[in-house]
Amino acid sequence: MTRALDSLVIQTPEGCRFSLPLAGPITRFLAWLIDLLIVLAIITAASIALSIFGVILGDLAGVLLLLAAFGVWFGYGIVLEWFWNGQTVGKKILRLRVVDEHALRLTFSQVVIRNLLRMADMQPTLYLLGGIVCVLSRKLQRVGDMVAGTVVIRRPRVTLPDLVDVLGNKYNSLRQSPHLAARLRQQTTGPEAHLALTALMRREGLDSSARIELFAGIAEHFRKIVEFPQEATEGLSDEQYVRNVVEILFLSQHAQSKPKRDL
Repeated sequence: MTRALDSLVIQTPEGCRFSLPLAGPITRFLAWLIDLLIVLAIITAASIALSIFGVILGDLAGVLLLLAAFGVWFGYGIVLEWFWNGQTVGKKILRLRVVDEHALRLTFSQVVIRNLLRMADMQPTLYLLGGIVCVLSRKLQRVGDMVAGTVVIRRPRVTLPDLVDVLGNKYNSLRQSPHLAARLRQQTTGPEAHLALTALMRREGLDSSARIELFAGIAEHFRKIVEFPQEATEGLSDEQYVRNVVEILFLSQHAQSKPKRDL
């Protein structure tokens, strides 16, 4: 039997490595139980609401309840994981997140596939099949994760490095647009932020061509997430742009001791 990994190690073509700690089946099951209670509460509330109009709706009330239950059962995970960057209420409480197995941004199709395939993972009861597959999988993936190409990672609390030493005390032109800076923090996932920070921490160990190529790719990725005005980015090299992005993602949060986005 192949030994399961404790963490998923990602290495960029330029030689930058970072790891994502994988979530085990027990923690994932506990998160699912929390989400299950929320789903059942929503369905119960819908049932009570429809029962009030049962006399008027007649048999239609039962049909509407069935449709509502189906929609909530699958829609809960799909909607939250898409809009909360791979998290549901249960995952947020237990500090878990769904990510692409290559640390790329989740696509909507990945979110839909892994949630629809819960029906397969839940067979014959209480996620037994999904749990067995997860234990045997090298990346701790259930069936839905394997098909969708996703993994579930843990987000442990970590001590950030001395970011002032990493970033330097330099003027950040991107802060001229605070609303865009806030959107950048909201739209950036933990793995994306971690990769950018790791690249800056290890930049001195890269040869010049690899360093230029690496920061060009990272800068282009963040430009697609949020587009800052030309006057805020004019004259910035790709590495300077990434430095400014990382400073927005981490430094102000670290100073406030309430980070909104984890590594």
